[in-house]
Amino acid sequence: MRPVLKNPMPSPTVRRDSGEQLAPAASSRRGPGTAGTPPPRRPGRLDIEQFIVFNQQLLALIRAGMPIPQSLELLSRNVRNKALAAHISAVRDDVRMGVPLSDAFSRRGAFPPIYVTSLLAGEQSGALDSVLERYVTYERMALAIRKKLLVSLIYPAVLIVLVAVLVVFLVTYVVPEFSQLYETMDASLPASTRWLVAFGQASRDHAMALAAGLAALAGSCAWALRRRTARVALERATLRTPMIGHLWIRYQVAQLARLLSTLLTGGIPLVRALETAGESMGSGLLRSTLASVRNSVREGQPLAGSLRGTGVFPALAVEMVRVGESTGSLPQMLNSVAEFFDEEVQTKTAALLNLVEPAIMVCMGVFVAFVLISLYLPIFSLAGQF
Repeated sequence: MRPVLKNPMPSPTVRRDSGEQLAPAASSRRGPGTAGTPPPRRPGRLDIEQFIVFNQQLLALIRAGMPIPQSLELLSRNVRNKALAAHISAVRDDVRMGVPLSDAFSRRGAFPPIYVTSLLAGEQSGALDSVLERYVTYERMALAIRKKLLVSLIYPAVLIVLVAVLVVFLVTYVVPEFSQLYETMDASLPASTRWLVAFGQASRDHAMALAAGLAALAGSCAWALRRRTARVALERATLRTPMIGHLWIRYQVAQLARLLSTLLTGGIPLVRALETAGESMGSGLLRSTLASVRNSVREGQPLAGSLRGTGVFPALAVEMVRVGESTGSLPQMLNSVAEFFDEEVQTKTAALLNLVEPAIMVCMGVFVAFVLISLYLPIFSLAGQF
């Protein structure tokens, strides 16, 4: 038997959107005594791992029968992250004033759209504990996958940094030292040695200008990537890159499929689920693509056909979605899409890194061999003259 949620807050006011979905009404969904009150200041960025722990604890308290305001009061005192604790305290105050829980979290502007939408569905269905459980499961799986990918990239990244440090050391210190030796010997240098010495000397003489140029280039790239059009252009270029584009789009589709599956299982209508998924995706290209997919679905087109029309989604994902729609098991099929593509991304990423690491070592070996041969060849030539 499901525990009764002892929350005195009123049921949220909803409106029909496009004849299908239930969407939160606009600013009319304020609790009593809050009209005209501006949203509170956002105290900091959300720590997703701490947020998962908070929701696990909230779920346990709700299932134990504790009312939501008291649960929030208890958890706000025990959250270690100061930014999250400030958010929870503000939510607690809003809920005590009669604001619906989903509205209270939405007002903070720091919580994922999928979380707010899931809470709204839980309030409407009376199954808030089930919604929270599905959200925690979703976030834990997504976080675990991101961590696996990051861990697999640590060794290649460290290797690249070490190679870069070695190259800088050889070019800016070792090579100029040898050039001074060659000047005292008045030796005839091979072409490779002359080029290497000139490059090393120029790098040492203009080190500050080179560093400033690299910093300016990095700053310009960072500034450009803040623009949505630049990010979308970069993502389109990534999508066309061999192997990397293949992995990138499958990773994004896996995240999207798991997100949609979680929302649909929680009772969110498809159009609303697509809207929330678009707001939650980190890719600007996927967000704009999902906007067109949402419009097509709203006009009565099937989801599979709308996805196929974008030309972005893999054919296998589209076909699995079509099967899920035709059999009435779309949430389950979307979850299968996420699991399949997650496994494929992890397998192919590991295989790609197994090729990248030896390639880095070979390039480093070739460069070091070139430097050593170019530096010592004049010495060997002079030794042969005696």
